[in-house]
Amino acid sequence: MAFIYHITTKQDWNAAKEKGFYTASSLETEGFIHCSEQQQIKGVLERYYQGKTNLLNLAIDPQKLRSELKYELAPSVNENFPHVYGPINLDAVVNVEEI
Repeated sequence: MAFIYHITTKQDWNAAKEKGFYTASSLETEGFIHCSEQQQIKGVLERYYQGKTNLLNLAIDPQKLRSELKYELAPSVNENFPHVYGPINLDAVVNVEEI
């Protein structure tokens, strides 16, 4: 299975390293962490992160995730996106890249 990706801030990633797992505010408000496939990253950055700095792209190995992963339709763009229903364990994050 291919990696999935999550955009976050350096601050949130540093907090995750201290806690031992990663969460996003959407986990509390929507019940899952938004992720994307590689070909979806550009569109996500254009729609939600224009003008923002200190961003990181987390590459996540779905086979290492301890939380449930579901692909669900985002009607606004008519595409299926990966959603992680729980915290992301740090050993599932296989690469961290500055954007």
